Amino acid sequence: MRWCRTGKSGVAEQVDCIVIGAGVVGLAVAREFALAGREVVVLERAGLIGSETSSRNSEVIHAGIYYPSGSLKAKLCVLGKQMLYEYCELHQIPYSRCGKIIVATNEAQRETLSGYQAQANANGVGPLRSLSARDIVELEPEVSAFAGLMSETTGILDTHAFMLSLQGEIQAHGGTIAFNTEVERLRLDSGSILVQTPMLELRSDHVINCAGLWAPDLARHLDDQAPEAFYARGHYYTYSGRPPFGRLVYPVAEAGGLGVHVTLDLAGQVKFGPDIRWIKEVDYDFDDSHRGDFIAAIRRYYPGLDEGRLQPGYTGIRPKIAGPGEGNSDFRIDTPAEHGVPGLVNLLGIDSPGLTSSLAIAQCVREALHA
Repeated sequence: MRWCRTGKSGVAEQVDCIVIGAGVVGLAVAREFALAGREVVVLERAGLIGSETSSRNSEVIHAGIYYPSGSLKAKLCVLGKQMLYEYCELHQIPYSRCGKIIVATNEAQRETLSGYQAQANANGVGPLRSLSARDIVELEPEVSAFAGLMSETTGILDTHAFMLSLQGEIQAHGGTIAFNTEVERLRLDSGSILVQTPMLELRSDHVINCAGLWAPDLARHLDDQAPEAFYARGHYYTYSGRPPFGRLVYPVAEAGGLGVHVTLDLAGQVKFGPDIRWIKEVDYDFDDSHRGDFIAAIRRYYPGLDEGRLQPGYTGIRPKIAGPGEGNSDFRIDTPAEHGVPGLVNLLGIDSPGLTSSLAIAQCVREALHA
């Protein structure tokens, strides 16, 4: 691939396709275009792939239960889940279809569970098995709940292995990833998009903005109607010792997220999280001052929690485009039909289930650009 810094002539190097961001969605998009025979350059501000949102989440393959019928989240999660399981099998990516229990911790939440069943059917997830309190104890003896649902198609995967595989495919098909290369500006010039970084300027007819937390800011360079970015930080605590659970356990969802839930990694390590704390700037510091709230949330369904085994783990930040009190927003895949800039696609508000949906999002983007 031939690309370089802007020369003395001031002429930017022409590249067929530029992807901004090497998180899981950016890598999936770049792979999609590389496999289609396009010349692809990925510009990543950090020094490695997936160093922010993509490596600071629950690593869950979501079923597609919660999202409104007809939404992009519903459609792309259900399709992406199937694509992701098939990809993991084909490329030997470690994963487990471990299943998930959604639990009602009081009688009033039974109606919410019924709503989840109806939504899952509407979204094409398939039926969720109803669980009585006794069923739950038989499946997960440490969990206390009035009732629940079993999602058989929920799973977990090794996200880093998945991203490494995507990177390998990009490079095997001639693509390039430029690390430590932050995009400072997008502008139009003679019908093409100019992408400016501190060290080089590139010109392309296809630019896909997958910048995650910074995607709305970049989008506004060429679209003054792009939404504002909001940041919802979540804390994860690890749980030392023998795992008390064999599958994922989720409470009924709360505003802005899915509640403080139980996730497992492929080694059986238990994590609790995330909570939701709105912040003004990107900041990954772990604030242990709300530990008591965390413990109270967990004990609603796990009364046997041993506080001494609960240790601060890590934080992640959801790239939101709806602020506190505004409810959950859908994915935004803004194409030329929305903003009027030929060849530009902005991926905005790609929070959960972005990992699950990543391969389906990539397919959607390529089809939108007819590439």
